[in-house]
Amino acid sequence: MRQCFKILKKLQQEIIQQNIPNIGMKEFSMGMSDDLETAIEEGATIVRMGTAVFGARIYPDSYYWDEGKFKS
Repeated sequence: MRQCFKILKKLQQEIIQQNIPNIGMKEFSMGMSDDLETAIEEGATIVRMGTAVFGARIYPDSYYWDEGKFKS
């Protein structure tokens, strides 16, 4: 997951450098309950806390995405 956060951080920095009118990148949301420490270490300013509040999902993460794509 860390590699995903690194890619997102790089994208954020590229957008900031473009200085696009009316596009603010002050807040940076990535990560969830299970990986909040890593997300914060990689620059997140907002972390989603759904599982910590509502409990585990019915389906495994692999139902939503293939984590194998993000391994370095």
